[in-house]
Amino acid sequence: MASAITIWTFDWVPEMPRGFVRDLRLRWACEEAGFDYVVRTVAADGPEPAHLARQPFGQVPFLDDGDLRMFESGAALLHLARKSEALMPRDPQGEAEVTQWIVAALNSIEMVSIPYWYLGVTGGEPASLKPWLEKRLGQLEAVLQKRDWLAADRFTAADLLMADVLRLEEVRALGDRPATNAFVDRILSRPGFMKAEADQLAHFEAAEQARKEESHG
Repeated sequence: MASAITIWTFDWVPEMPRGFVRDLRLRWACEEAGFDYVVRTVAADGPEPAHLARQPFGQVPFLDDGDLRMFESGAALLHLARKSEALMPRDPQGEAEVTQWIVAALNSIEMVSIPYWYLGVTGGEPASLKPWLEKRLGQLEAVLQKRDWLAADRFTAADLLMADVLRLEEVRALGDRPATNAFVDRILSRPGFMKAEADQLAHFEAAEQARKEESHG
């Protein structure tokens, strides 16, 4: 019997990032593929040597799959996608399309959207990035006006990742993009996402409660 996949995340995070910590991407992929998986944790209060040995930047998630060890949510998502036809077609063209859109979600959209979001929530000046992000979102809107799915004419890991990148409230509020909004709504209505999100929220809420009880103990 194959060993369950292990997804590593933090043992606790503050309220704001809950529901957005990137282990959710891997939980969601496993739900869509029907993979058995478990979630284990590392301390959020500063990376320990064992954590840094697995993830040199002290981030999460990282992944165990049998003897395989890897970090970065995009790389781990590609690994899971290659294990399941539910996430990535087996023909070369279909695999190429999914791969290119996974990379595009990370390198063409998220590389702009995360700095834009971060500047906004930390009191910085996101206006300098707004034209760049609006251009990228407009280019994606033009694609989504012509198709329901990014690759292979069906749901794949490319849609999963792009919807996760786009679902930040600050990004969705930036302009009127009906095709993109419909795309995100459709992908986020999938049972796999809803379970992954609920499980992550429950995990961090339980950790919060445990901290409160410990502080009053």
